[in-house]
Amino acid sequence: MSANEFDNVSVINHPLLQHKLSYVRSADTTTDNFRRLVREISHMMAYEITRDLPTEKIAITTPLTTFDSPVISGKKLCLVSILRAGTGMLDGMIDLLPGARVGHIGLYRDPESLEAVEYYFKVPEDIQDRLVIVLDPMLATGHSAIAALDRLKEVGVTSIKFACLLAAPEGLRNLLAAHPDVPVTTASIDWHLNDHGYIVPGLGDAGDRIFGTK
Repeated sequence: MSANEFDNVSVINHPLLQHKLSYVRSADTTTDNFRRLVREISHMMAYEITRDLPTEKIAITTPLTTFDSPVISGKKLCLVSILRAGTGMLDGMIDLLPGARVGHIGLYRDPESLEAVEYYFKVPEDIQDRLVIVLDPMLATGHSAIAALDRLKEVGVTSIKFACLLAAPEGLRNLLAAHPDVPVTTASIDWHLNDHGYIVPGLGDAGDRIFGTK
């Protein structure tokens, strides 16, 4: 499915990223390799999602001369991981953005209603002054992502982006209806959700595969 069907959605089609994503999907990929690949894909996504960060010029002295060179301006951004699977993407993002502040939102999906239930929320005190990138490998029904974005807006965050490895069309529609102002970056828009709310073809349960719990 194409991102052209959705406003404010970017799909990263880089061949190297898609190559790695294929092995992330494979049921034969071991826990250690799955974790490594998610981290590497997150590196690549970090480049794309931060493409429009503001910059300013400062004086730099090279071995040959002094000149004005660009650096990222303003307060450092904040990465917010939706627990627990978002931790796998967080590790990769921090590799490239070591100065970023970090927040965590603990959500679990009620098995009957598929609605998101919050059990933990910890973010920087000045998060409302920062660009926030919310991380969750899977955008399935969209309920967890919507709940996380609702919560962040409640504490005053106005600049937010959302990043995921895979998105279902149903989840994208729900998320964009609830938060049309939040850009979404993903590596793939998959086919659909099954009767249990899992993304097809998907990659299974991202949390279980990252942490080896199943």
